Amino acid sequence: MIKASVLYPTTPSARFDMAYYLSNHMPMVVAALGTACLKAEVDKGLAGGAPGSVAPFVAVAHLYFATLEDFQKAFAPHAGRFAEDMPNYTEIVPQVLISQVEIVA
Repeated sequence: MIKASVLYPTTPSARFDMAYYLSNHMPMVVAALGTACLKAEVDKGLAGGAPGSVAPFVAVAHLYFATLEDFQKAFAPHAGRFAEDMPNYTEIVPQVLISQVEIVA
């Protein structure tokens, strides 16, 4: 299984509209990706590893696909539209990680 993660780093004074992201952006993304997207999750950053520390990411979205090819085929035609919607919820430049999920337990 392939996981595409979009990580939004915490930055001082950066805006992230979680309500918009959850109710508008992510439903648009999931609908556009269609059945190729097996599952979608959004993590809201609460804290870092040390007590009282700030979360390194304000949010992280995870999109799951059967294969890398499924991800690339589903995502590529819509990448511009997804990017165009970003100003509606943030100015943060996201980091992207495409990974293969390995099950340990």
